[in-house]
Amino acid sequence: MKVTSYRRHLPLLAAYAALASACGGSGLEGDATRGKDVYAQCAGCHQLQQNSAGPMHCGVVGRAAGTAPNYPYSEAMKESGLVWDERTLDEFLTSPFAYLNGTKMGFAGLPSAADRADVIAYLREAGRDPAVCPQS
Repeated sequence: MKVTSYRRHLPLLAAYAALASACGGSGLEGDATRGKDVYAQCAGCHQLQQNSAGPMHCGVVGRAAGTAPNYPYSEAMKESGLVWDERTLDEFLTSPFAYLNGTKMGFAGLPSAADRADVIAYLREAGRDPAVCPQS
């Protein structure tokens, strides 16, 4: 049995990782149904259709950071220049404080890449559903 047989697959794996990165994704396909369950961790501060302790999440995918109406964002968020897409959401949700110094979000982050991908898939799907997010 050859232990080194995996080496022939390294160029393919590197190409896949580069393609996933170039496309702005984490390389993981998210499961929106599971993401709804993971999103329950966010419900203490966030709602889809209205601001709460945190800003509303309807329409967050594709929205410029710090621009949900009538929410008092930190200066760091308002001035970040971020647009929430799959990549920026994934990076932010990994560790909000490390990603954006000065954020008011009091959450340590989601360490699981699968959990982040699932939550992002849920937010993307909810934002596209007029029954869930009528103004998105």
